[in-house]
Amino acid sequence: MKITLFIAGILFSSFALAQNEEYVQQTFKDTRVVNGHSVETNDAGELKFIIQHRFGRVNGGGYELFGLDQSNVRIAFDYGITHNLTVGIGRSSFEKTYDGFLKYKLVKQKKTGFPVTITAYASMACNTLKWEDPNRKNYFTSRLYYAYQLLIARKFHDRISLQLMPTMLHRNLIPDNTVKHDVYALGAAGRFQVSKSISLQLEYYYALPDQLSPDKTNSLSLGIDIETKGHVFQLHVSNSRGMTERFYIADTTGDISAGDLHIGFNISRDFRLTGRK
Repeated sequence: MKITLFIAGILFSSFALAQNEEYVQQTFKDTRVVNGHSVETNDAGELKFIIQHRFGRVNGGGYELFGLDQSNVRIAFDYGITHNLTVGIGRSSFEKTYDGFLKYKLVKQKKTGFPVTITAYASMACNTLKWEDPNRKNYFTSRLYYAYQLLIARKFHDRISLQLMPTMLHRNLIPDNTVKHDVYALGAAGRFQVSKSISLQLEYYYALPDQLSPDKTNSLSLGIDIETKGHVFQLHVSNSRGMTERFYIADTTGDISAGDLHIGFNISRDFRLTGRK
């Protein structure tokens, strides 16, 4: 009898320990919140194809078809090397920008235990517009800029998730000495699950004082995610037009109070290139 109780105790302890090690899943439904990234990474062997559109300002009125006459497009591919490591490349029509990134999930939130998921993110982008003055000495490095983020998120229950994004952006070339090469910002994002397939996202980036030129503003975006089998369709409104970190963190010019808003959307489709492990 004692042996039976002892074995039962071991099995119960093992089960309880296993329960304590269960990880929280789907803090966010997709790898993007609106413009910026979420803590989520691709599954190993999963390829994500993304088409992103941002239109002109809605306060352009009927003459500009409320911004629809102007369109910026980004086409991208993200691939999960492991469950925790994702790499990605993309090309935007806005300033003919190429970008690439690495994203690694450092630690995962547990149902009982560690309270947050933490993901490290680093990207590099290159502007390929023709030189404004081709007769002067131009450097390729002037085209480059970099972004580094630590994404820290917690899923409080099935409906609500919050994320903080401390960010450092470096620009090799700056317009003048009134702004800095390095821009430090703090982003915040939230997700509210409305139904099984629909959620609301809010994203805000606050650039610390005295880093941006006076005509630049902080980025604020609101999105609606609609999830279907294999697809995530995201509808957005934002005062930012660009889709890489430099544009929405350091170069946002839209004044929300003046109606400087851009409508946009993301469509992502997942493809499995290798079997599940």
